[in-house]
Amino acid sequence: MENEAIKEFVENTMYRLDESSRMIAIAFESINEKQVWLRPNDSSNSIGNLILHLCGNITQYAISSLGGKEDVRNRDIEFETTSGFSKQELLIKLSDTIAHAKATIENATSEQWLKKREVQGFHFSGIGVILHVVEHYSYHTGQIAFWVKQLENKQLGFYDGLDLNIKNQ
Repeated sequence: MENEAIKEFVENTMYRLDESSRMIAIAFESINEKQVWLRPNDSSNSIGNLILHLCGNITQYAISSLGGKEDVRNRDIEFETTSGFSKQELLIKLSDTIAHAKATIENATSEQWLKKREVQGFHFSGIGVILHVVEHYSYHTGQIAFWVKQLENKQLGFYDGLDLNIKNQ
């Protein structure tokens, strides 16, 4: 990586991707196999659908677009699926997708970071692609956490042991 600003951006991207992955893993500890595919209503998605959607979106944006790979995403399947993956299989699929995306991001060249491209009908530079990936992953992580809290009526303890009331220095 040639540029210190890009190096810092990548470092923070890795942290944010790892944080969302950590939170999803904690949320998954609280639910059973049946709950993975429950939908709160017909207009909403199951946790399983959200994981499949995250894998599809991250693959399309980070791995395919930034990495210059063929876009083979079938977005509709992500939402139509109602079973077929266990909790463990979904977590492995997500973990593998994140690992591949992180490697793609870490190995991106300055040219890839700045190149404008079309993804899902939107026009982004490589930096814009990664901002989308981090934001989208975080957004759906929050949805998963909210749905698990609704199912289990408990706090998930994402920051147990940390004092989040410490003032800025």
